[in-house]
Amino acid sequence: MNHSFQLNLKTFLERSTSYFPNKEIVSREPDDRIFRYTYAEFYSRTKKLANVLKTFGIQKGDRIASLAWNHHRHLELYLAGPCYGAVLHTVNLRYGEPEIIYTINHAKDRILFFDEDQLPIVEAIANQLDFIEAYVVLGKDVPETTLSPIYSYEQLLGQVDDQFSFEMMDEYSPATICYTSATTGLPKGVTYTHRSLYLYSSALLFKDVTAISETDSIMPMVPMFHVNAWGLPYAAIATGAKLVLPGYRPKVHQLLSFIESEEVTITAGAVTLGVEMVNLLEEHEYNVSSLRVLWLGGQAIPKAIIDTLYYKYGVPVVQGYGATETSPLITFLHVRKEQQQMDERGHIDLRTRQGTLIPGTEMKIIDESGKEVAWDDKEMGEIYARGPWAADEYLNDERSADSFIDGWWKSGDIATIDEHGSIQIVDRNKDMIKSGGEWISSVQLENELIAHPDVLEACVVAIPDEKWLERPLACIVLKQPMNEAEVEAELIQWLIPKFPKWWLPSQFTFLKEIPKNATGKYNKKQLREVVAKKEASEI
Repeated sequence: MNHSFQLNLKTFLERSTSYFPNKEIVSREPDDRIFRYTYAEFYSRTKKLANVLKTFGIQKGDRIASLAWNHHRHLELYLAGPCYGAVLHTVNLRYGEPEIIYTINHAKDRILFFDEDQLPIVEAIANQLDFIEAYVVLGKDVPETTLSPIYSYEQLLGQVDDQFSFEMMDEYSPATICYTSATTGLPKGVTYTHRSLYLYSSALLFKDVTAISETDSIMPMVPMFHVNAWGLPYAAIATGAKLVLPGYRPKVHQLLSFIESEEVTITAGAVTLGVEMVNLLEEHEYNVSSLRVLWLGGQAIPKAIIDTLYYKYGVPVVQGYGATETSPLITFLHVRKEQQQMDERGHIDLRTRQGTLIPGTEMKIIDESGKEVAWDDKEMGEIYARGPWAADEYLNDERSADSFIDGWWKSGDIATIDEHGSIQIVDRNKDMIKSGGEWISSVQLENELIAHPDVLEACVVAIPDEKWLERPLACIVLKQPMNEAEVEAELIQWLIPKFPKWWLPSQFTFLKEIPKNATGKYNKKQLREVVAKKEASEI
């Protein structure tokens, strides 16, 4: 047994260029042009980037930041930074300025690589960034700016050669940092090591997970600043799969066009993207027959979306469960052998669940009394998780004590588990509605509301009630303008056969849009503020 061998991203990088040098990486540029190059060319550019980091005086363990979309230059940072020994902090560009400033300062980033469309934000916050020594715009030229010192990424690469030998980093060396939005307070940092990324990316290759292989064409719709794009770029590089990067601020029609033109087999993104894809597919003709996996996450997937995508367009929808703290997956959809002959309804019901535990991880579901729940799909409890790609603390953050207990991550997510070990997320702990001492799941109400043919989006939150303490309020975005009173009555009738009477929303409110957070999930905190302002204006 070779105990000196390290689980390291370098082995992914060198395997793809050695065995699949001519496989393609496709990237959309800001002007919509398509840039194509090979894994061999990608490897050459990562070595040049390593030499650039060396000229900047970056040492092992130093942190560098990216404020960027999904494109080939960002991908080069994904590998060159960690394989050089630096730690790449992928800054969430959907954060507000205070959160961006905080995370860059908290991580103590030394260089900020950013897309040119982020220049106004970077200029506005530059004088508040405590450790940044240089700015690099991820393009060919340096724009007119007050930032100093500032460099062009392509000009920097043009000044160095590609003679660089990546050393085998210790597998416990930090590789990347992502921040997750906190329920209260500023974001919390999660550090991923070479080992955790290696093991997690390898788990994606399991047949009972995504079964990624060299034959795939993979397009991460999920942003590369969010949990390492769910590990898809690393898994693609590990296997030599074709990688398709949709670029700057992609619209859904561009994503669908990429699926068609690049024959994408696997793509992944927020549930809200899946909803938009269905709506656009209903209006326009796109060939999405190449897709064998549409992985949607961030929140529960409405049955109507799964049904339409699978039975109308032949696109299998899958989901799992996890978070920034778990890289992100710990469970994933698995259709057991005895379930493969299910009828249509059973098949869709199975795909609405968040799946079974991925090999190598551990999970328990704890009820309010501190006991593990029965596998009866009725008892509810909070998910606890641990494993080789799960965090056991936040980066320099005293809040770790509240979220990690004896090595277990305490999720705050409420779930049930069935006889096969498949979990069903009921709600976030903070979003459960307790009415008259009984729990109501906002997620289950949302899923049924969005299944109504007139509803584009639905989100359910608790509102105070003198008698029952809390009652459900349904916030609805309609596909087209309609008589709201008539729609409300119709929605109540739609829900009556599906839920106990006391689950039914006490109120409905109709909005133009539902606010979303930095990762595309419904932002219920902000939604409550929107609803309060709307009600105040109507008094």
